Amino acid sequence: MIRLTDQAFDPGALLTDFCAGRTETGAVATFTGLARAEAGATTTLELEAYPGFTEARIAEHAAAATERFGLQDLMILHRVGKIAPGETIVFVATAASHRRAAFEACDFLMDYLKSRAPFWKKETGPDGSRWIEPRDQDHTDLARWET
Repeated sequence: MIRLTDQAFDPGALLTDFCAGRTETGAVATFTGLARAEAGATTTLELEAYPGFTEARIAEHAAAATERFGLQDLMILHRVGKIAPGETIVFVATAASHRRAAFEACDFLMDYLKSRAPFWKKETGPDGSRWIEPRDQDHTDLARWET
């Protein structure tokens, strides 16, 4: 499942549902991303996406992850709209026969979501608003999967 939402969600409940009935799965790896306050510099994080297009692009990358790591299943839930510090931004879960594939697939998906997924991110704080671009480290993290 790949879905965008403007509503808060509970990663624990998502994990419980994702794991239910998995009698042949040996590993589930997850990542939960939270909005940071940046020491008071950020009061709101705002994410924009093109409905339909953004999910389709994420689905292409998810299909590549499924093939590359032999995943049994995956889930990506990503917030859009205004998000306060401490709120959940993203939840990624991967299911595989073995732990290494689940861990690596989760990492692979997050590197894509952080650096290349079609989201536009803006932080607002006491000093105004600014658009956020991926950091150099984000690009480095993503590049390691290209070998």
